[in-house]
Amino acid sequence: MYKKIRNSVSTDMISVDQFIIDQLHSRVPLVENIGHYIVDAGGKRLRPILVLLAARCCNISDSRHINLAAVIEFIHTATLLHDDVVDMSALRRGRPTVSVEWNNPSSVLVGDFIYSRAFQLLVEIGEMKIMHILADTTNRIAEGEVLQLINKNNPEINESSYREVIHNKTAILFQAAAHCAALLSNAPDTTADSLKRFGKHIGSAFQLVDDALDYDGDTEILGKNLGDDLAEGKPTLPLIHALQHADNTERDLIRQCLIGTESIPPETLMKITSIIRACGSLQYTRDAAEEEARLARQCVEELPVSPFTDTLKLLAEFSVARNT
Repeated sequence: MYKKIRNSVSTDMISVDQFIIDQLHSRVPLVENIGHYIVDAGGKRLRPILVLLAARCCNISDSRHINLAAVIEFIHTATLLHDDVVDMSALRRGRPTVSVEWNNPSSVLVGDFIYSRAFQLLVEIGEMKIMHILADTTNRIAEGEVLQLINKNNPEINESSYREVIHNKTAILFQAAAHCAALLSNAPDTTADSLKRFGKHIGSAFQLVDDALDYDGDTEILGKNLGDDLAEGKPTLPLIHALQHADNTERDLIRQCLIGTESIPPETLMKITSIIRACGSLQYTRDAAEEEARLARQCVEELPVSPFTDTLKLLAEFSVARNT
């Protein structure tokens, strides 16, 4: 399914990938080395693919969508470099994080470089409205990360607070990707609004599935350790739901692990995963993701029909069917 989605914009993606590599140049070798290390690790490039699909849906008449796709990927990459420091993550896309391979300061500073390169490229695109949206988006992403930090080790967090975090830290960049692509293509306001909402819903679906996979995925396929969210004290939806539906003994165990600062033994993680499954919390999270995907497909129905609208529907389906 993913291959079919990427193939629909394969020529554009070749241009985006080359443009990204070209824009990693720096007078400082370490910046280039780290930039290439994280970019070469791969990833699905869903955000730039969304830019390309949205632009093609709107019949873009120039090549600036290539630059915009790279901007979106750079913003995302910069957040990963910063996140891995905050979360003290050891693995990213199946490889040691930059923090592990180099050090925390290098990860933060190269993240700053990539953020600033994104905004250099935005200036070249030359659309003030798009610059305004992406400036606001990066601000909201930072707020989302701070909210997540505030919520850390807090078993009292409810679903509404969790939803606010995932909207700010994940969904809003998908939203901006689709919206800005429509604006760059001079699409009608109704089309731009439909694509904006599509991006928001697909981004929410993507994060919900990500949070389910943290308890129900495969380390080899995911490229990160299972149970990282619990180990980092993050109350994501599977845990929030389980805390509301588990018995007192099970609830106490989850709370103890969420609040604690000690590393969680594998057998305890397995026990908590079993509790989450027994409470229907993984299914609840996946159902929430399915609802977001349904809303995303509904947004596509509002768009003029084209081969690319079919691919947008496929992208909505992929956001919940994936295992990585």
